[in-house]
Parts: sequence; C-alpha cells; structure tokens
Amino acid sequence: MSRVPDYDAVVIGAGFAGLYAVQKLTSLGFHVAGFERGEDVGGVWYWNRYPGARCDCESYYYSYGFSQDLQQDWTWSRRYAEQPEILNYLGHVADRFDLRRHFRFGAAVETLVFDEADEIWRVRAQGGPTVTARFVISAMGCLSAVNWPDIPGIRSFQGRLLHTADWPHDRVNFSGRRVGVIGTGASAVQAIPHIAREAAHLKVFQRTANWVLPAWNRASDPDFDAWVKAHYSEIRERCATSPGAVPFDAPTQSALETPEVDRQAIYQKYWDLGGMRFFTAFTDMFSNLEANATAQAFVRQQILKIVNDPETARALIPTTHPIGVKRPPLDDDYYETFNRPNVNLVDIRNAPIIEVVGQTVRTADADYEFDDLVVATGFDAITGALLALDVRGRGGVTLQSRWREGPSTYLGLGVAGFPNLFTITGPLSPAVLANMPTAVEQHVDWIADCLDHMRREGIGVIETTEAAEADWVSHANEIVGQTLYPHAESWYFGTNIPGKPRRFGVYLGGFGAYSDRCDGIAQAGYEGFRFTSAPN
Repeated sequence: MSRVPDYDAVVIGAGFAGLYAVQKLTSLGFHVAGFERGEDVGGVWYWNRYPGARCDCESYYYSYGFSQDLQQDWTWSRRYAEQPEILNYLGHVADRFDLRRHFRFGAAVETLVFDEADEIWRVRAQGGPTVTARFVISAMGCLSAVNWPDIPGIRSFQGRLLHTADWPHDRVNFSGRRVGVIGTGASAVQAIPHIAREAAHLKVFQRTANWVLPAWNRASDPDFDAWVKAHYSEIRERCATSPGAVPFDAPTQSALETPEVDRQAIYQKYWDLGGMRFFTAFTDMFSNLEANATAQAFVRQQILKIVNDPETARALIPTTHPIGVKRPPLDDDYYETFNRPNVNLVDIRNAPIIEVVGQTVRTADADYEFDDLVVATGFDAITGALLALDVRGRGGVTLQSRWREGPSTYLGLGVAGFPNLFTITGPLSPAVLANMPTAVEQHVDWIADCLDHMRREGIGVIETTEAAEADWVSHANEIVGQTLYPHAESWYFGTNIPGKPRRFGVYLGGFGAYSDRCDGIAQAGYEGFRFTSAPN
C-alpha cells in the first residue's frame, strides 16, 4: 500500500502566486503547506526594497480579482504602486484570508524528489525535516533568483555592497557618499534617480543602453478610483481576454501605413499618457523592423531633448536592439538624472569592468573608487529559481539535465517526467509578458480545478506527455520567430547568465489566447496529460 502523504500539496513561495494558491486550495478542502525562504509574505516585493522600487503595471489591475470584497475595500495611493504599498497589500491579503498559518517562513526549499513507489513528492527545506505531498506547486516566480555578475572580486568589495534584488530592510542612506551602480535595467532605472539625489557622486556603469519610457506616476484620483470600483468586473474581463492581461485597447493601425504627421501625434499621445500603453500605438511595432524604427526615432528625439550633454545623450540611446524587445523600464526622472553635476555615465561596453579590488572598480581604461557599490544586474530569470533546487523526477532524472538545452514545458504548467509538479507562470507561459496577478489567478484556478477533478475521479497522478510538451515548445518557438524579440540579447532568452542555453522563456501567443487554450485542454479531458488512478 502506498504511503499517505503529509499534505495534499506543498506550495513554494509566498508572493502573489503562493498566497493565492494556498487560499484557493485550502478553500477547496485540500491540506496544504506553504514554504517561503523569506521571513514573511511578499515574494519579489519582500526582497526588492531598493529606493524607487515600483510596479510597472498600474495599481488598479496589478491586484487580485478573486475577491469582490477585497477589491472594494482596498484603495491604492498612487497610479503605480511602490514597493512598500504592494508589500502592505500582500500582508493585508494574508491577514484577511488567514494565510500565514499555512506557511513555514525562513524555510528555503532545497530538494524535491519524486518517490515513484509511493507516488509522492519528498520535500526538504533548509534546516527542516523532509515532508511528503501528493502535489508540489512552484510559486517561486520568474524574477526571484538573484544574478550576481561574473566580475572577479566583486563579492569582496571592501565598501558597502548592495544588490537591488536582495536589499536591506533598513533604509540605506547615501548622503555624502561615492556610489557606483552596475547595470541599467529596470531596477537600476528606478533606483538611480533616488540614489543621485542623496549621493555626493554617482557613477553609472552601462553596458547596454535601455529604452526608458515615462510612467508619469502620481497620486491616485478619487474619481478614477470610484470608477474602477464600479467597473471592476469589466476591467477584469478585459484583462482576462487581452494579449498582455491588461485593460488596454488593442492597436488597429500600422505604423508604416500611417502618415508621418499622424504617426508622430499618436506617439506623442502615448508618451504623454505614460506607461506600457506606448506599445499599443501600432499593430506592427513588434513584427516589423521598419515600423519599430519609427518608435525608436521618436524616443531618441525625447532623449536628445531631455539630456543636456550631447555625448551623454548619445550614449544613452540604444543601438543594439529594437524598442520593447528587452524589458522596457518606466521612470519619470531617469534621463533627467544625467543632467545632475554629481552623476556620470561610464561606458563598459567599450571598456569593460575587469575586476573589483578593495573599494576600486577597475575597467579597461580607468579605476573608480567608491564607498558604496550597488549591483543592479537583476535575476537568473524564468528558470533560475527552479534550477537552484535539486529537483528529481522519474528515474532520478534532474530538472537541470532535463533542461540542459533550455526550458521545455507543456503550457508552462507541467514538465514531462515530473509527475504532479505544477509551475505557476512557469517557462513558456505568458509569465512576465502578462500582468502577473491576472496570469497567476488563471494558472492557480486551472491547477485547482485540475486537482479537484482528480480528487473526484479518484486519479492520483497527472503527468505531461512528451509529445504534448514537444509540440508546445515547437509552437512557442515558432511564434517567437515571427517577432522582433530575437533581435536582442536579453534575459528573456537567458543570455544575461553565462553558459545558460539560449531559449526564449515566455509564450508570446497572447494571454487571452493562451487562457482559452488551457480551458479547451481541460474541457477535452486534459489533453496532453496522462492520468494514473489513485493508490489504494
């Protein structure tokens, strides 16, 4: 007789995904344990506390939709919520639904081993005993494994060393200090203006210039908040059916077919509106290089107008990739910051950082001494958190060996050879190119419905078939090939991590279409999965 597991399911992570997974499964009567390496809920918002940390999706739809009461009771203070408020929101959700009692905090999961004889997962967290569960649900997120650059001596920096993705909980004071920032991605773009206002001197080490769009963040408008609360059902429906899980109007016209004067006016309208809506201006921005170049030209002119020093302005203009195909940061003061007399831009594409010695960052052509060094090199994205664990499926096969040539999943939900393991917003799901709370709720609801179906039908094991996984990978790759994304080296492809196989980790077929596909698969008896009856 197979062993009865300690839990029906183990959920790893206590961010947006983990909290909702625990809420949903416990509401259906499943016995669930959550494991979280942090000391409280929050996920990425627990760790990313750097100055300026903020969401790039507007607050009213970067939030849960599963509870009407929660939606009506919570009011956001700003158009784009900042880290402290998002963390407070997730703490409020945990309190409201009494979720903390299901979690073990300070418990970083280290090993997941599938026991084929008992058809259960054996889960061990750091410093704790092994527990067993019928199912394991990874809610670790796509942006949670910290990426330290491969620079000799950096971890031995003799000043104050900080990483944006693992920031101290106490406020960091930069007043009067010499500060270096390595990186110009989304986290750096948000942090740099705030650090510059305090630091005596700030040097920004840039390898790749980024296209930065304005957020025009501001205090919430009470009239708009009231409108949102009266129309939340419509807003959530628009999110659920849209390509990016956002309530934006879809573009209807081609950039190349629009007269120049009209095209410039449209770009200006979206620039003035702020945020990611800029990328909804035209239908061909992500499929045609010539069309994308019109957007590049518009933003290039904005940079040249904002930055006073012509040489610095030119250095801040990207030349290596189309606009939008690397993670597009939002900020309101980034380019203006380089007009400050205490801020300098250092080009490390032509003169790379060679090493860090003591308090000195040494490049190919100069040495720079700092009191503080801020590393803003982001994450080993999409697969990093899972691959950091020792995950073993059928036959003791490791996930690392299974993904040696890049991530392969079915729907971003399951991996062949790893039964009863689900990944929320996993590789080759819409993931980071969709509004995450909406994507999370869709994934959790699908997984919960599947587990409920298995319980009713007496099914013990669900497993992705190799054929379905291969077809999904091929389909996802085909869609990527029809876009401009391959024209950039980005963390979407894993190219920010030395030695990581180059495979696009996100499904680009659109969130609404993806969600319909998942529903159709479930309605067809979970096509592409195979089931095994529950043990006696």
